[in-house]
Amino acid sequence: MNSILEIERFASRQHGLGNVPLSAVTLAIGAGELVTLSGPSGCGKTLLLRAIADLDPSIGTAMLDGKHRDQYSGPEWRRRVGFVATESAWWTARVGDHFPTPPAGDDLSALGLSAVVLTQDVSGLSTGERQRLALLRSLGNRPRIILLDEPTASLDHESTLCLEALVRAYITSTRCGVLWVCHDLTQRQRIADRAFQVDDGALRQVDKTEPKWVLSH
Repeated sequence: MNSILEIERFASRQHGLGNVPLSAVTLAIGAGELVTLSGPSGCGKTLLLRAIADLDPSIGTAMLDGKHRDQYSGPEWRRRVGFVATESAWWTARVGDHFPTPPAGDDLSALGLSAVVLTQDVSGLSTGERQRLALLRSLGNRPRIILLDEPTASLDHESTLCLEALVRAYITSTRCGVLWVCHDLTQRQRIADRAFQVDDGALRQVDKTEPKWVLSH
């Protein structure tokens, strides 16, 4: 497998809300691969993504396209490693100001949005609209790896399917890798090439043929 992202004995220095912290993780994500990550709330999934994105301090090794993270500047790493939070930050009032290059009309329409949304204020958007726009904002940087923290948590089923399809199309066109935190069993079955779950602070790969694929919420 041609790995895009490799982390070895890697962990966030921050602590989650759970009683058992997530232990150091070793994981590789290949070109064109979508990997899901599940587990109970507070077990450290979001902290792992933030540490990979270099937003929080970490321990261990992280490599992108065969280069150690120290070989990238901070801004360059964060462009290549796109992190989309459940609720992303917005730093000016107008939506369009967050896009140096406006997203393609086809991408907007694929998510059920129109170009008019770029002229609106962020404060007037629904949570679901902000989630979809945050994804488009990240894709505008042409990341090599995308870290998605429950990006469909506030979307209805139709919008969820549209976002999944857009991510898959981006993977196909760029051969990027994706690490996607999700709690939805049926979603995991739809989208995952490989799946991992946090159990008692340890990361284990889940066999998609298991008769019971139970998730903790």
